[in-house]
Amino acid sequence: MRRRSNRKRKQPGAHFLWLDDEPDRAEDIGTKGPYIAPAARQIPKKVPSGLIHDWLGVGFVPNVKIEDILPTVRDYDRYKEIYRPGVIDSISHGTDGAKDLFFMRLANKSVVAKTALDTDCEASYFRVDDRHWYSVSNPTHIQEVDKFGTPGQRTLPEDQGTGLIWGLSSITRLEERDGGVYAELEAIALSRDIPAAFRLFVTPIVRRVSRDSLATSLHQTKVAIDVSRAPHAGDAFSMSLHLHAVSLLFPL
Repeated sequence: MRRRSNRKRKQPGAHFLWLDDEPDRAEDIGTKGPYIAPAARQIPKKVPSGLIHDWLGVGFVPNVKIEDILPTVRDYDRYKEIYRPGVIDSISHGTDGAKDLFFMRLANKSVVAKTALDTDCEASYFRVDDRHWYSVSNPTHIQEVDKFGTPGQRTLPEDQGTGLIWGLSSITRLEERDGGVYAELEAIALSRDIPAAFRLFVTPIVRRVSRDSLATSLHQTKVAIDVSRAPHAGDAFSMSLHLHAVSLLFPL
């Protein structure tokens, strides 16, 4: 799904941003703030024994260039400070050629289990031209930390545990125009299925949390960039457009 979505944006005549697929979206963002929507009507999408959560969000950061945004979203060592409580720990592992390598321990906000997720992640950045960049982020390993925060805490082998989140991925697209930068995030998660008995009740909650999480991520990215460009601004909260946003898509 991630590859298909990105290929679509590269086709001749296609819009680089999902934002531009419909008229008036850009104007609405300028007056109403970030635009958030599921990538398709049937989201979450049912697959064998699981669900795909695929959401898109786009916001506008005025009076900046793409080069102002990239340092904020690549400051992996500070994720544990900036993104808490969603990110418990984070460590940059440098680069491997064109890829940034980093570790994150993600908090699980489940009401049925007290766990965390250890993720080894990679992010690749691609320059299309001076005004267009995109990045692709995904984990190479995901391990559940069972009974997190208790004396019985232990890290489980891969493919074991509750299966609350099986896979994560995100695509960020940046387009510089209109006196600023449009930042668009597509966040994708693969989770276990919602039991049929709870589906009618739980599905609206999942959709609401997904929408709110993306809106928060986009808003706080703008705050982080504003702070980084203001001398003596002090500390502030911020969000990058990365996997921590995806980790919020399925909190149950």
